[in-house]
Amino acid sequence: MRPCHTLVHAALIVTQDEERTVLENASIAVLDGLVADIGPRHEVASRWQPQQEVDLGQCVLLPGLVNAHTHAAMTFLRGLADDMPLMEWLNSRIFPVEQKLTPEIVRLGSLMGHAEMLRTGTTSYIDMYIFEEAALAAAEESGMRCLGGEVVFAFPSAAVSGPDAALENTRVLAEKYADHPRVRVAVNPHSVYTTTPEILSACRDLAYELTLPLHFHLAETTEETQICLHTHGSRPVAYCHRMGLLDAPCILAHVVDVTPDELDCLAASKAVAAHNPSSNMKLASGVAPVPAMLERGMAVALGTDGAASNNRLNMFTEMGRAALLHKVAGMDSTLLPAQTVLDMGTLGGAAAMHDERLGSLAVGKAADCVALDLTSPNMQPVYNVVSHLVYAATGMETRMTMVDGEILYMDGKYTRFDYEALCREMTQVRNFVRRAAGLA
Repeated sequence: MRPCHTLVHAALIVTQDEERTVLENASIAVLDGLVADIGPRHEVASRWQPQQEVDLGQCVLLPGLVNAHTHAAMTFLRGLADDMPLMEWLNSRIFPVEQKLTPEIVRLGSLMGHAEMLRTGTTSYIDMYIFEEAALAAAEESGMRCLGGEVVFAFPSAAVSGPDAALENTRVLAEKYADHPRVRVAVNPHSVYTTTPEILSACRDLAYELTLPLHFHLAETTEETQICLHTHGSRPVAYCHRMGLLDAPCILAHVVDVTPDELDCLAASKAVAAHNPSSNMKLASGVAPVPAMLERGMAVALGTDGAASNNRLNMFTEMGRAALLHKVAGMDSTLLPAQTVLDMGTLGGAAAMHDERLGSLAVGKAADCVALDLTSPNMQPVYNVVSHLVYAATGMETRMTMVDGEILYMDGKYTRFDYEALCREMTQVRNFVRRAAGLA
């Protein structure tokens, strides 16, 4: 028998491999943060001598979900500004509070976001915010896998004096995290309507220079399209294509207001679309043409957006809503079946992270996985476990969340930070937000 770090046993394992194999009474062996073996329990257990053994009993083990677009720190704004149009929401509520932020508030808000994501089965996320150094420090603290960077605006933020400073911050972070096993850096221009051609060119050039992906909001609303037409004489996709942004590996958040020709352009690029169904519905931004994207072979992932516009960072919620939204929007109950949506939450997320180790459980892949309790009433009986993951699960059935072979959450306990102390600190953050928003 060979030594390994951990053996994990479960009633079912949803591998998300090429054949979408579901294993019964199965196990994985974890060694050096990777899946070293996977298969029937009696076979795997006979081959490995573990340092620790985790018997999950009547649970389903699956690859960790990937939140492909969020602003994790914005948990401190959850419920502050609801039921408003996007531009009014941004300009009258969100931006004024953000002008008064501190790195510590961003760290605490991010850590609360990580607590929520770990509790509901997310192991990796793609982040964009101000004071991103504090946000990435929180990712180091919680142990989550993160791809993030300082947001770039045409105007100053509480964190930086302007776009040049934001890009310099990105450069510094990229150097700091160059060899980090879980934290990586992206270039994050906010959008076409909060930047200029010069800023987008500088973002593109930095991404190429440092071999970093680009991550930005694109074609989120018809209003954004009108702003882009008025300012730049073209629609957002054409504008970004002309700027050369789509030639780099990039994550495009939302992609709602697009034409068939623009979808053809995106499908021919290196872009991954991050679909945010809950945020798009809440802000009445529209319905992204996800079925048309998939028909063109475009990689599509799922994201929550921030807790200020969702108000959850729960990827099981996003999977369920994505499946239902497109069925009613297309008046076709066959659109986005459960397996397709699970693919978006796992393999699509891996494409967005630009990390081939993620998205499935197979030998040599990252040991990023989550376990859901199948004895929960809403998960019984089990005919099709993939159906349950998309249509029945709430995320609160999560018993275990593992990243890089390390258990970060298990049966109500976080292994890296004190959740009760974090809740006490967030009470003080709420008091700050109320004052900053003029509500106190």
